[in-house]
Amino acid sequence: MTDAAIDPPPNPHASAEEVQAAYRDPKLANVLYHDWEAGTYDEKWSISYDERCVSYATDVFTAVAGEEGRPYPTAMELGSGTGFFLLNLMQGGVIKKGSVTDLSPGMVQVALRNAEKLGLDVDGRVADAERIPYPDNSFDLVVGHAVLHHIPDVEAAFREVLRVLKPGGRFVFAGEPTKIGDFYARRLGRITWWLATNATRLPGLSSWRRPQEELDSSSRAAALEAVVDIHTFDPSDLERMARNAGARAVRAVTEEFAAALAGWPIRTFEAAVPPEKLTVRWRLFAYHLWLRLSALDRKVLARVLPRELFYNVMITGTKPEAAGEGA
Repeated sequence: MTDAAIDPPPNPHASAEEVQAAYRDPKLANVLYHDWEAGTYDEKWSISYDERCVSYATDVFTAVAGEEGRPYPTAMELGSGTGFFLLNLMQGGVIKKGSVTDLSPGMVQVALRNAEKLGLDVDGRVADAERIPYPDNSFDLVVGHAVLHHIPDVEAAFREVLRVLKPGGRFVFAGEPTKIGDFYARRLGRITWWLATNATRLPGLSSWRRPQEELDSSSRAAALEAVVDIHTFDPSDLERMARNAGARAVRAVTEEFAAALAGWPIRTFEAAVPPEKLTVRWRLFAYHLWLRLSALDRKVLARVLPRELFYNVMITGTKPEAAGEGA
C-alpha cells in the first residue's frame, strides 16, 4: 500500500501522519478505521435491534453453543463494535447483564448509546483484546462477532478470554471469515463494485451513481479495511488455537455458502448506489433471499460440503472447572 492511496486521510478525525502510521500498525488501523465507521456501521451492515437480528444472533449462538446455561448472568463482548451481538443476545434472553469492549472509543460510545436506547443493563470500556481490563473470573460468558480476524495475536486473546471467564464459563465467537470463503467473497465484491461503478457511467443510469466523493471515500475505506482484516481461518486451525490457549470442549462450525455467494454481491451493490434507490421491496427481496439460501446451506449443503468451503466460522469452548483440567 502506497501513501498515495491514503490521501486525503480516510478518518476525518485523524491526521495524515496517523493514517500513514496505521498501515504499519494494525491496532492503530483498527482504531482509526472503526472510529470512522462507528456512526454509519449499523446502516452499512443492515444491523438492527429488532426481531430480525435478535433471531439471527440467538440462532447463531445456539448453532455453536446449544441452549445449556441460559440465561448467562454476566457476559462481555470482545470487539463489540456497535453492540450488535451482545445487545441482540440480551434481547433474546441469552444474557442478563452485559459489558461491551472495543479498541475503538467511537464504537464503545455507539454501543453504549444503543444499549441505553434499548433499556439494557450494559457497561463499557475501551479495551485491547490481548490485555482485557477486567479481573480474573469476571464473566460467565464472553462473546464476539467478526472480531478475531482483527486481532494480531489470536492465541493471546483466547488466553485473556479464558482468564476473565469464571471456571466453567463459555466463550462464543461467530462471524469469522474462513480462508476459502474470504477468497471468493472478496473477488465477488470487487467484480460487483467494478460493474456497478462503471455501468452507472452509461447514459440514463447516472441517477444510480453515488457522488464521486462518496465512491472515493468507500474505496479508501476498503484500502484501510484490508489492513484491519489481518486473518482468515481454517476451522481446524482456529480450534487448535483455542486449545493451545487452554480451552476445553472446543468446537467450530461453519455457515453460509450459497448465502455468501449471493450476499457479498448484494452488499457491494448496495454500497455503490444511492440509498434512495434501495426501496423497501428491494430490501425485502434481499433479506428473504438470504433467509432462503441460509436455510439451503443449513439443511442441505452443510451435510454434503466440507466445512472449509463455507464463509463464516463460529467457535465455542469453555474454561476448565479446576486448575489442570485438560481439553
